[in-house]
Amino acid sequence: MRGRSAISGAMVLALVPLQAEAMTVDAFLTKARALQAKGMLAAASPDLAEVRGEITTAAQAYRAQVEADRVAGKPPRSCPPPRGKANVDARTLIADFAALPPVDRSQSVTAAFQAMMQQRYPCG
Repeated sequence: MRGRSAISGAMVLALVPLQAEAMTVDAFLTKARALQAKGMLAAASPDLAEVRGEITTAAQAYRAQVEADRVAGKPPRSCPPPRGKANVDARTLIADFAALPPVDRSQSVTAAFQAMMQQRYPCG
């Protein structure tokens, strides 16, 4: 019986898609700088969609956390402007990430984005 359970468990795990690893700030900076170096040719690079997607995911996770805290009655971690009004462009984001100490660049883009937004848009 144990053999069947182990095999069934292994089959279930094989069917569950593995979650993609979060991109680190180091990896993000490497790709972003390479795209900057390509200039106009960066538009044809598959890395452009990956880098944009990573920031979109980080921004969505940040907004979701802000909203979840609000709904739960927790004090806000930061007080960002309304959606679409934050003044954070690609150059600013890259500069903020590049300013992180090397030891902090192993964190995910999502974690670094949240920390940046908390610093940029404190409450009160």
